[in-house]
Amino acid sequence: MLTHARTEPEQRPQPGRRGVLAAGGALALTASGLLTGCGADGKDGGGSDRFRAAFTAGGSRETLDPHVAPNFVDQARAKALYDTLGTYADDMSVRARLAESWESDASGTRWRIRLRGAHFHDGRPVTAKDVLYSYRRAADPATGSPSQVLLSSIDFAASKADGERSVVFRLKAPNFEFPTVLAGPGTEIIPEGTKDFRKPVGSGPFTYVSFTPGGTARYRRWADHWDGAPHIAELEIVPANDEAARLNALLSGQVHYAADMAGSSVERLKKEGSTRLLTAKRATAQQLLLRTGREPFDDPRLVRAVQLGIDRAALVRIALAGHGESGNDLFGMGLRGYPDDLEPRARDVGEARRLVKAAGAEGLHITVETSSVDAAWEPAADLMARQLREVGLKLSANTRASSTYFSEIKTKGVAAFNTTSTLPVSDFLQQRVRGGAARNQTQYASKKFDTLLERARTTRDEQDRLSLLARAQKIARDASGLLVWAFSDANDAVDASVRGLRAAPPNSHDWARFDRVRIG
Repeated sequence: MLTHARTEPEQRPQPGRRGVLAAGGALALTASGLLTGCGADGKDGGGSDRFRAAFTAGGSRETLDPHVAPNFVDQARAKALYDTLGTYADDMSVRARLAESWESDASGTRWRIRLRGAHFHDGRPVTAKDVLYSYRRAADPATGSPSQVLLSSIDFAASKADGERSVVFRLKAPNFEFPTVLAGPGTEIIPEGTKDFRKPVGSGPFTYVSFTPGGTARYRRWADHWDGAPHIAELEIVPANDEAARLNALLSGQVHYAADMAGSSVERLKKEGSTRLLTAKRATAQQLLLRTGREPFDDPRLVRAVQLGIDRAALVRIALAGHGESGNDLFGMGLRGYPDDLEPRARDVGEARRLVKAAGAEGLHITVETSSVDAAWEPAADLMARQLREVGLKLSANTRASSTYFSEIKTKGVAAFNTTSTLPVSDFLQQRVRGGAARNQTQYASKKFDTLLERARTTRDEQDRLSLLARAQKIARDASGLLVWAFSDANDAVDASVRGLRAAPPNSHDWARFDRVRIG
């Protein structure tokens, strides 16, 4: 049997990290409660004050349904209320959470998950039936879980509760990378039968107090959490869509934590003695997606010409204001499964110009889709236009509304900017690069790549599996049309009085987990 040894809860330093994808709007101080008193009501004892964290919000359609978590603020709220079976370390390897252990049979198609003793906020124990209900619901495409594709590998008809705290999952195909699913966003465990999330019940470190979609979410310390009670009595997650509003709220003492600081705000915070920066290096992969299934990028010479024509160091220096690192056209630098033996992609104007000429594409006009979703994209588009002009290509930007950008670029255009935060490398490849995958926006298709990826998932030995993943990535790197031109740092900021938080990659255990926060 392939086993995961029992892991006791770690002594963990806590979160820090990024805000989200929505834009617009300023901090509504009165509506968010930032001008009201700061003391907690102390009903649950423990902690000293009410802790306030400012994030970009998602608007009036927000929900506390943990299986619908498109934005970082949704995930931060989910971590307060709910728990998952597993959790990601910084390198995206999986550690135990509600799951005490997991093991597979020799085929990799049968996985037994054993649960630790934990309870929901209403006193009911967390059981195998709750896990099955939660995963079935998140696997339903109608729900909208970010992990739906991964959960769809489970044969629910053949899966079962094998005792109150043991569940057996049958998979439709062998997969020795299955444990990564246990920690995926949108896989939180909810009580069996839950359909209404207006007053949600979870098993997380905080209990629900109140929530206004697009507004403030309030939580209270839960003394009976299986991993220990939070140090603070109350938590508020408040909306502040404008970066300047988050910065000013932090500097004026209205919030203790401000998510997603960039550019000039970072430089200002470095000089402030009243705050601390939490910087997670290489947290976000900055991508240029070239749709290889459409002209002109169905010609691999033009994909290669763009790869060689852009100056990545200049893009980091200017578009990211130096807060990042040059990319190498692969996702996941520094994460488990990333091939570390690659030479950096160097700019070669002469070779790029030769490829453009050989393709008969001199003077070709290319439109790249962009948006204000990420502050780096528009300056990056301007700089890329100047760089690619030197190799004979004319690049111009089409700026789309931030509210609809990601849905529109799924079908429109031949080139687009995109970002992806930290995820397990194997999951990213399955969802974004494998031929025919729903989120494969470059339309890359390679039987050789797909075969290696499938062999990796069905290979029992860990090192052999990682070797196969590395081989697959090296094939996709040149031809997939997914150009990772940089990895940008993620910067959050906290008041100097805050303890118990550390910089951590988004989606990891220590990102946006406020139950170990101390104030003062």
